[in-house]
Order: sequence, then structure tokens, then C-alpha cells
Amino acid sequence: MRLILFPTALAVLLALSLAPARAAAGQDLPRVIIGTSLGNIEVEVDTIRAPITSANFLRYVDLGFYRFGRFHRTVRADNQPKDKIKIAVIQAGLDSLRVKDFPPIPLERTRATGLSHKDGTISMARNGPNTATSDFFICIGDQPSLDYGGKRNPDGQGFAAFGRVVLGMDVVRKIQASPARGQTLDPPIAIDAITRKP
Repeated sequence: MRLILFPTALAVLLALSLAPARAAAGQDLPRVIIGTSLGNIEVEVDTIRAPITSANFLRYVDLGFYRFGRFHRTVRADNQPKDKIKIAVIQAGLDSLRVKDFPPIPLERTRATGLSHKDGTISMARNGPNTATSDFFICIGDQPSLDYGGKRNPDGQGFAAFGRVVLGMDVVRKIQASPARGQTLDPPIAIDAITRKP
């Protein structure tokens, strides 16, 4: 008999296979180092509360897909004049000429994970629900409009927060303040690699 996996079931199996086993309560969460041309950013990935999103992100990390990626977008007070709901984030992605995205994952809403978009939160970029692949963003300041029920995205579903910056917010702010044309960083800020911290 052939086993058919629907996208949600496949994502759950992916999360279970890639997320670290819970050895004990209070286990250390994995950390990654985002190496950029402006310095390093260290991020703690919440594999417990956001297992599907974390597993997806760590798959790209472990396969080296973010090498030669880039921070390509900055959203700040001076470049979103038409948006009623203002936010402050920087966004990064793959080198699309070198590697391609895996299929999109289900949206882990903040109402389910208990995470929220605080200063330093890392989260997945998306268009509609269940469309996130590899692009991620980091919040500068608290951004409640990005949580479930927030109004930044008209569908009100929010974005999938999955971790937080523990070192390097000064680098995040340097990236946010870098030259841009509209919201597009010009030039983009190079990502040397994203690797797990030993």
C-alpha cells in the first residue's frame, strides 16, 4: 500500500525528523551565527514552540543554502509612506541564482506558538498563509502588528516567529540604517554563511 502525505502531514514529519529531541525540560535551544559583511548576528532558534518553522529554517542552514545570501530589504520610518501600519524590520534571503526554495510550509501562527514579534525576534516572510519558504526577517523594536490578529498583513494571520537575536542587535541596526532605494538595500548586505553554533 502506498503512503500519501498531504502537505501539513509532510511538514509535521519534517519538523519531527529535523528538530532536536527533547532530552529534558529546559534543554538548550540551538543557536546559529549569521555572518554578514557588517558583523555577526547570533540567533536562538525555538525548536520547541515553533517546530515546523524552525525545522524548515535549519534545513536551509544545514545544507549551506544561505551561503552567499543577502539582506535585501530594510523597512523603517522613512520608506513606508503609504502603509497605515508601520513596522521596523530587515529581511534576508537566499542567492536565488545559486539555490532554489523548498516547497512552502504551513504557517505557525503566534496564537498557537505563544511567541510574539518583540525586539530581535526572527520570523518568516510570506505572502499569503502557508507560503513561507526561505526568506526571513528580524524585528527592530516590538512589532505587535506582525502577530496573529495584527493588521500589517490584511489577512490578520500574522507571521511565524521562531526565535530571537541573542547577540548582534547592533549589526541588525546597522543593516537597517544602510543605504536603500525605497525598501531595497542598495547595495544588499552580504551573508557569508549561516551556520549552527557548536
